[in-house]
Amino acid sequence: MGNSSISSLPASPAGTTTPDERRVLTATLVGTAIEWYDYFIYAQMAGLVLGTLFFGPLAQHNPALAQIIAFATIGISFLFRPLGAVVCGSLGDRLGRKAVLVMTLVLMGGATMLIGLLPTYAQIGVWAPILLVVLRVVQGFSAGGEWGGAALMAVEHAPRHRRSFFGSFPQIGVPIGLLLATLVLSILTSSMSSEQFMAWGWRIPFLLSIVLIGVGTLIRRSVGESPIFEQMHARKAASSAPLRSLFRHHGGTVLRTALIFVGNNAAGYLLIAFFVAYGRNKLGLSATPLLVVTMAASLSWLVFTLVGGMMGDRFGRVRTFQIGYVLLALWAVPMWWLVDSGSLALFFVALALLSIPLGLTYGPQAALYAEMFPAHVRYSGVSVGYALGTILGGAFAASIAQWLITSYGQSFYIGIYIMGLALVSLVAVSTTRERMGVDLQQ
Repeated sequence: MGNSSISSLPASPAGTTTPDERRVLTATLVGTAIEWYDYFIYAQMAGLVLGTLFFGPLAQHNPALAQIIAFATIGISFLFRPLGAVVCGSLGDRLGRKAVLVMTLVLMGGATMLIGLLPTYAQIGVWAPILLVVLRVVQGFSAGGEWGGAALMAVEHAPRHRRSFFGSFPQIGVPIGLLLATLVLSILTSSMSSEQFMAWGWRIPFLLSIVLIGVGTLIRRSVGESPIFEQMHARKAASSAPLRSLFRHHGGTVLRTALIFVGNNAAGYLLIAFFVAYGRNKLGLSATPLLVVTMAASLSWLVFTLVGGMMGDRFGRVRTFQIGYVLLALWAVPMWWLVDSGSLALFFVALALLSIPLGLTYGPQAALYAEMFPAHVRYSGVSVGYALGTILGGAFAASIAQWLITSYGQSFYIGIYIMGLALVSLVAVSTTRERMGVDLQQ
């Protein structure tokens, strides 16, 4: 079927999806999952091997500091997400959602593959961490433009009464990406010795990215442009300077979207990047069982993200977020009693229960954000707000958590940190007007 045939989707009956809608949902989900596979492979490797391989002398003399710096390289890429959001958001508002999505997928995959080819500190000295950071910057730029496009492709193709559910599909690409990354790592760590993994096995997950990128690009090219963008373009309503309009007229909304996201993103990056390293380094648990536990928690996160999307359509986006952030604030401290028990079963329970508020505050996000901005600045608005939220929330969450443990030795301080951010996000979303079902063509 040609791309233009999907440009204006007929409304589907309640509770059903048309073939064209399913194609759009598949494209946004698969592409997002692949992009975040790339991102999460790096995040998990930062907790397992990158400190040793790329910060050699420091890892020998001060392993804790080397681990903090390795986690900080995760955060460095977040600093360039707003640049990616600005550039890709402007292009997406001017030229369309589809082309930008393909571009970000190729950028992310290329940077990930090159990380798998990098020489280590032992081979080229200080150039190893420098090149690593440069490729992380490229990943951050790509990720900054990725989410907004995928979210809008799903929401702007959706029937009005199912926007939150449709918008949850690019969202579940995140736990699927985490699940895929964790599965690959668990297979590798269980099938080779630690020495083999450190010597060359760690490169394999990065190199696999090139295959996934090829698949994802083909799928994304199979869908048409967002009908909202095409209608806007046909009316010649696109702003000649969407960014100027965005910050002049919608700066407060951009800030609110960022604050709404900080609690979810910080807690999510503990699940993504911190817990495996904490279980291995602090609790003395084996890497492979910890990765299996993380995979199981990722499945739970996936399920509750879909639940959150459905709740967003039934009860409203704002109310669903409020429920999720109250639960996150209540669980942020007690979960450490289970984590620190040393029991893998209780470790899993802690992470599985954490996935409930993560899902409820992630599933309705795409619909909530899309309905907060007018069409001519929507890609820029949701992308920049999301990118700023990741800087304030998840960018340095793992580093801060590691610093708190190193400095104070008590894990509940991490819980207090997450609780504080959850309350900030709760206030931000509670001051947001519910706009469920608003006309997205305006």
